[in-house]
Amino acid sequence: MAKPEVYFHVGLGKVASTYLQYRFFPKLRGIQYIQRTRYKKSPQLMAQGGTEKYLISREFDQQFEEEIKWFSSYYPDSKVIILLRRHDGWIASQYRRYVKNGGHLSFAEFFDVEGDTGLWKRHHVYFYPLLQLIEQYFTQKPLVLFYDDFKADPWAFFDQMATFMGATYDKSAISLDAVHPSYSEKQLKVMRRVAARIFGKEQPQFSTHPIRHWLQRRGRLLACYLILYPAKLWPAAWTRQEELTPEVDKQKIRAYFSADWDQCRAYAKALELERRLA
Repeated sequence: MAKPEVYFHVGLGKVASTYLQYRFFPKLRGIQYIQRTRYKKSPQLMAQGGTEKYLISREFDQQFEEEIKWFSSYYPDSKVIILLRRHDGWIASQYRRYVKNGGHLSFAEFFDVEGDTGLWKRHHVYFYPLLQLIEQYFTQKPLVLFYDDFKADPWAFFDQMATFMGATYDKSAISLDAVHPSYSEKQLKVMRRVAARIFGKEQPQFSTHPIRHWLQRRGRLLACYLILYPAKLWPAAWTRQEELTPEVDKQKIRAYFSADWDQCRAYAKALELERRLA
């Protein structure tokens, strides 16, 4: 039996991955979407047959190479889709998620672009090497899309993605509403302040046992929500006035990774032209 045509969305965290996985991908016609929760079983599911074209989506960050190496061992001819977000906005959004989940380091302690002493290291933030890894492990060059284009014109963005996959969709079936609620700067500042007092160690140590790991992780998230929601009522006057993600730090990040960003934009433009001429 011939192998199916496979499209593999390798989503980075905080680049609309969850939105696409729940709002857009399930609505596509002409392609079978395997939900993110079944990602590890996807090679077996596709091997069972049933359709000629599949879409798999999974969110990666620091596990990127490990995961695409694993998936490509089954389907090296997969056509990869990747979304990129400018480095300063991406790191700022990653930091907001880190605080939401109980982290209490400052933005500069989370990511120190100058000294590289932060929790996240500079080598985790380069994007162009990810494109090179995709070319290394897959036989097809990826479709490279950008978060700013999605925010500016989601319908044109959806059209580009659907055309690449040879799929269609009903516009009236797509909701532009976010999947998860966003938290205000005030809520996150309160979260960071309280977390520093109640969670102790910077990085939580969860059990390796699956059930205990799930219970410990869910317990911590529940504790975070019990802080975040009442924080809406916290008087703004009692909240420190400094920026959660200072603009001066984001400008440094943007400048430091400007060459990497330009490489990614040029790569995507060259591939787009190549496909038009094909």
